[in-house]
Amino acid sequence: MRIGREKVNHISKIIIDNLEKREDFDYKAELNEVRLEITHVMNEYLKIEDQADENARKVCASYSRKLREDTDEWDILYNKHYEEHLSKHGL
Repeated sequence: MRIGREKVNHISKIIIDNLEKREDFDYKAELNEVRLEITHVMNEYLKIEDQADENARKVCASYSRKLREDTDEWDILYNKHYEEHLSKHGL
């Protein structure tokens, strides 16, 4: 499931707001720079998830015997290929 840019920015802001409340950290970078990096990492992760979904669907569609989506067999194969794609990217 793809979440939008606004949601990613909102989540990164919540993380930064929590970090600002903590007194046990000494920040070497501006918190806005940290927020931007959090946003970047989240977007990259979401992009890899989208690629994994697309790849798994493509592989399932390429089977000689047509699989119907939402069947147990399709779900098992989809999850297998989805997880393989994520593991190739270290996730």
